[in-house]
Amino acid sequence: MQIPLEVKFRNMDPSPAVEARIREKAAKLERFHDRIIGCTVVVEAPHRHQHKGKLYRVHIDISVPGKDLVVDRAKPLDHAHEDVYVALRDAFNAAVRRLEDHNRKKRGDVKTHVAP
Repeated sequence: MQIPLEVKFRNMDPSPAVEARIREKAAKLERFHDRIIGCTVVVEAPHRHQHKGKLYRVHIDISVPGKDLVVDRAKPLDHAHEDVYVALRDAFNAAVRRLEDHNRKKRGDVKTHVAP
């Protein structure tokens, strides 16, 4: 990645192991788009007063020329997101899909309907 990755933690202590996993997964994003300008990842633990368990939230902002792609897992899909690594995996898988969709649109592989 050309500019440094920005990693933020909210409502939790920074974890070197989690940050290392984020850096590893962010480096793999370059396989799907070679001109990533910047990437910000926010990992958020919910407030302690929730009753359903501690479901982690992951927010990823990816900047590419001409577009900002946002992946926001604000509402975790299931209780597997009680594990921060599972929440990261799902968020980065969604980021890969967003980058692939963006590339398809740029190449013109996606049909667009023109309004009459």
